[in-house]
Amino acid sequence: MSYQRPIALLVLAAGLAVAGCQKNPLLVRRSGCPAVAIPTYAGDVTLFRPGTAPDANNVDMVATMTNVRETCNDTTDVLSTNVTYDIVARRSDPAGARTETLPVFATVVQGGNLIVSKQIGAVAVSFADGQARAIGRGGTSARVARSATMLPADVQSKLDKKRKAGDIDAATDPMSDPQVRAAVRAASFELLVGFQLGEANLAYNVTK
Repeated sequence: MSYQRPIALLVLAAGLAVAGCQKNPLLVRRSGCPAVAIPTYAGDVTLFRPGTAPDANNVDMVATMTNVRETCNDTTDVLSTNVTYDIVARRSDPAGARTETLPVFATVVQGGNLIVSKQIGAVAVSFADGQARAIGRGGTSARVARSATMLPADVQSKLDKKRKAGDIDAATDPMSDPQVRAAVRAASFELLVGFQLGEANLAYNVTK
């Protein structure tokens, strides 16, 4: 499963799934749990040898966030999501023991562009002498009020409406209605995780 997500992408239908069945082929089922993703360009970080230009010839270490796993408890009035992930790092020079602490972030976004909260943390990756590859492990959590993920009754009724063959709107996707899309977007949340990059690191990721 890929968790990469464009930074500027508005996920209009985050948490939606279309379940096909004979009685209601366009029934839309929602989950209030935040969708978990790594923004594009924030999934890896490259460190360079001190005093050198940030280019491929001077790479000291590369770390990648991977193996993102999430669990969500949606049985209470507050939806709790827990996320864990691995940081896989490789260094150019395996000589000597070394520990590198990498800054990471976790951001809750509502409606694709409204930042609700942001946490900054760190994950340590330790290399033994002679070891070129090491793995660190990190995690985070987020809480979202169930009430914030609920749709207005009129919008929910459009999503739940049963459609039969022969009806005028039998083949109409309810998400084609701008009102429905806007309501779903406002009630959709994402939990974005990634490396907290400096300007130089971000620029390198964009251009490499």
